[in-house]
Amino acid sequence: MDKKVVKKLTIGALVIILAAVMVHTPVTGFVHAQSATKVLRIGYFPNINHAQAVIGFGSGEFQKELGSSIQVQPYIFNAGSSAIQALLANRIDVTYVGPGPAVNGYVASQGTDLRIISGATSGGAVFVVRNDSGIKSPKDFANKVFASPQLGNTQDISLRKYLQDNGYKTKDNGGNVTVTPVDNPIILTLFLKKQIDGAWVPEPWGARLVNEAGGRILVDETTLWPPDGKFVTANIVARTNYLQQNPEVVKKLLTAHINETVWINNHTDAAIKTFNTEFQKLTGKTINENELKQAWSRIQFLYDPLKLSLFQGANNAYDIGFLAQGKPRPDLSGIYDLTILNQVLNEKGLQPIGAAGGAGGLAEAIP
Repeated sequence: MDKKVVKKLTIGALVIILAAVMVHTPVTGFVHAQSATKVLRIGYFPNINHAQAVIGFGSGEFQKELGSSIQVQPYIFNAGSSAIQALLANRIDVTYVGPGPAVNGYVASQGTDLRIISGATSGGAVFVVRNDSGIKSPKDFANKVFASPQLGNTQDISLRKYLQDNGYKTKDNGGNVTVTPVDNPIILTLFLKKQIDGAWVPEPWGARLVNEAGGRILVDETTLWPPDGKFVTANIVARTNYLQQNPEVVKKLLTAHINETVWINNHTDAAIKTFNTEFQKLTGKTINENELKQAWSRIQFLYDPLKLSLFQGANNAYDIGFLAQGKPRPDLSGIYDLTILNQVLNEKGLQPIGAAGGAGGLAEAIP
């Protein structure tokens, strides 16, 4: 086997092993009725792309919709791979997660163990370069060092695809550009120390690199997704068995999610303030108000899963060797189950999610 392939496989295996041993933190402080008859173990991240969950669970609005007969057990994750590992291991039932980990989990389970049941956010990813890096355009990327949050995650794939589209190869593929996957807080430190030239990051890290580390946005990823700039950055994913056995719980959850999405979009200032309050409860910190507003402005909160963008992202991952390596392009035609989502939307008089982009496999979705 080619040494480069072995190297990628080895790195990928290490990522999976590390994800499997990560601590999944249950959120305390939730009071449930003794008569609870159903359990919902749900994962989410303390970040802006999961704002509906952060606000909804923190404020108690989700619990109100779910009712006293459903015992909610929230779990906090910091990486999509660990959330999907927990889902596939039957440690949680539902999770907010990015499109890359959702696709990886679907492929790993041979299309049987999970389904995307709703969208959550679009946008909120930027390529930031240091002002003193000498980078004015892609023509200046040679011999530069860039960072992404995690090997093979959504932003990592976006960065590598952007480099490829502009004629560059990474050093591990015989090129002259270095991509270093490290956690977002470390990216900020490396940026400040001028040890990297740029990074493709989710918000609010983009805003932090600009405001705290002398960076500027070279690419807002929305510009790479014509015609409307929408691309999925978070979905809600459920275990297939749980979805089939507990449709009434899933319906109440999606009702709460839609309600929260509408509220966030209609009350931006209040939503930002509430998010920061709940974020502090989860992390012990707050986000600078100016940075939070900047980051918020680059994110769209929704329930449409934006199917075509997921298929395109999966195609990108396959093309650069980070999905189903050495195998045919995977068929993702069964990854969505939007039956309950559309039922709730119809009952609320909202436009249901159509079939556009959802028919056929990965290879068929993108010409």
